Amino acid sequence: MLWLRSAAFNVTFYAMSVVAVIGATPAFMLPRRCTRAAIRWWSRTTLHLLRLLAGTSYEIRGKLPEGAVLVASKHQSMWDTIAMTAILDCPAMVLKRELLWIPFYGWYAQKARMIAIDRGAGSQAIRRLIAQGKAALAERRPIVIFPEGTRSAPGSKLDYKPGVAALYRQLDVPCIPAAVNSGLFWGRRGFLRHPGTIVIEFLEPIPAGLDRKSFMTTLEGRIEQAAARLAAEAAPRTGAVEKGA
Repeated sequence: MLWLRSAAFNVTFYAMSVVAVIGATPAFMLPRRCTRAAIRWWSRTTLHLLRLLAGTSYEIRGKLPEGAVLVASKHQSMWDTIAMTAILDCPAMVLKRELLWIPFYGWYAQKARMIAIDRGAGSQAIRRLIAQGKAALAERRPIVIFPEGTRSAPGSKLDYKPGVAALYRQLDVPCIPAAVNSGLFWGRRGFLRHPGTIVIEFLEPIPAGLDRKSFMTTLEGRIEQAAARLAAEAAPRTGAVEKGA
């Protein structure tokens, strides 16, 4: 049954995505808000299909970030990016520049003014990241960054990249850490979609003004402790703890 429900979701999800990206192409000729609305519709539809077909719902804990803030989140699954664009108001997602080369996906990301970073460009990449971040804050958009730079399996941790500290220091705004246990339900490279409730928890904000070391220590501590707690809470129900899956 788990395999069948996962297959039903995966097939429906990819079919819906193809139809959506092609059907929404007229949005490229319309104001930017139309593209952002199309992205949000796709994200919310995906979450609805996940609950309906795979039995995977989600729960939001903590106060939902609003306005000109920096959100730094644990990243375990594709679900995380889908959820952020579904539940936040017009977020500016920080993503790898290579993703802009993907047909349709990259085009929509550029039109919606997501923040692309070339991680091989060194200090120049940081300057561009900060410039794009300031532009997003000027529009009162929350900036979402995944400090590890890529997905990590539940129970594992990657090094936190310097981009999040640069944004925090240069933009001078509070940072809201976020933790998830999504990898237990929608694995990084797995086929199965486990039933249950994914939790995304927005933690106590870190006020602006800390030095780099204090900020990074506080951010990493809060995110990793909360992620471990959420994983321990969900693992007995899912029966799955992924490590490098």
